[in-house]
Amino acid sequence: MNSLQLSVVHRLPQSYRWSAGLTGVGVEPLEMSGLTDDNDLIGMKLLSHNGEPAWDIMRILQAALTEIQVECAVVEWQGEPCLFVQRTDESAANCRLKNQGVAIAETFSASNPF
Repeated sequence: MNSLQLSVVHRLPQSYRWSAGLTGVGVEPLEMSGLTDDNDLIGMKLLSHNGEPAWDIMRILQAALTEIQVECAVVEWQGEPCLFVQRTDESAANCRLKNQGVAIAETFSASNPF
């Protein structure tokens, strides 16, 4: 079975932007002002894999998005590999990943509507 079909990604809750530091290019979270910009990044992390396998899966996901000309990067964020894409490409990225067999975990509220 394809390892992508066993992969689950989750969208990180914040928006991000590129930053340049001493160790190279990375990302930093944006302040939650309620305002978003088309240049903001969204991040996705794997829930289904850890360690080196997570890096391998993220590189495969990056290649799948590159095939449809979605610019993205795999960057270490809080000790884990995360995939970052432009906010404007989020829908295309989600669609492509789903078509590759990746499950996308959705965040939902536990409040009772009744």
